[in-house]
Amino acid sequence: MLKSLLTFFCLVTVSATAMALTAEKAGKKSSVSSESRVEIKTTASQMASGVLAAESALSPAELIIAERVFQGRMSCELGAFVTLTADIKSPGYFDLHIKNQKFRMFPVETSTGAIRLEDLRAGAVWLQLANKSMLMSQKLGQRLADACVNPDQALVAEMMIKSPPPSLLDVPGIVATK
Repeated sequence: MLKSLLTFFCLVTVSATAMALTAEKAGKKSSVSSESRVEIKTTASQMASGVLAAESALSPAELIIAERVFQGRMSCELGAFVTLTADIKSPGYFDLHIKNQKFRMFPVETSTGAIRLEDLRAGAVWLQLANKSMLMSQKLGQRLADACVNPDQALVAEMMIKSPPPSLLDVPGIVATK
């Protein structure tokens, strides 16, 4: 929420600055002096840097999520593969490659405990479960990759086949009470 408010404020300020400079370039009279223009440009540049810093700042909870993300090359269904690597310069951020597409992902808290990474600009979501991962496009409304697994996930998937977890529809056994 705080990131959103800061980003909104910075964008409004940068937009107002850009409008003032555009009006001046169009030949309209402006009450902005030459020194003020330099100050406005400097302020706009600093605000833009502030927006980038606010977007890149992750909460402690998001950094903990990032530590649990499986990385490396993962094979997916239909012969596809995904490569997920941590960004060394920005802790908690990841670069995801699939075919000729690249996404810049960051962790998002979930209520289910699933690991979720998002690229807001591209509308991409990476979901990581214990037994598989998938890449979805919110813009296209479809999965870009499914059943992507690393070695740890493959072991969990194999264990689930050998000993399936109880179904949510199964009736629990009657517990004897005294």
